Amino acid sequence: MTKNSFISVISHEENRGSVEFQVFRFSNKIKRLTSHLKLHKKDHSSERGIRKILGKRQRLLAYLFKKDKVRYKELISQLKIRKLK
Repeated sequence: MTKNSFISVISHEENRGSVEFQVFRFSNKIKRLTSHLKLHKKDHSSERGIRKILGKRQRLLAYLFKKDKVRYKELISQLKIRKLK
């Protein structure tokens, strides 16, 4: 499955509450805030926001790992994010 087909599968209306979609959205927000923080190093409120989003994504990934390890492995490979510790 390529990244574009993965995105199209996740972004359907009925899948918006799924763990995969939420992790996908959090990952996009993290990328956007990371690029913002590279330009604005002293923006502490955005830094706090990115830490909160990282925590939420980590909790969702932990939940998915506990419930379905196959879906978890597929998701982290498609989004190219690191595994849980």
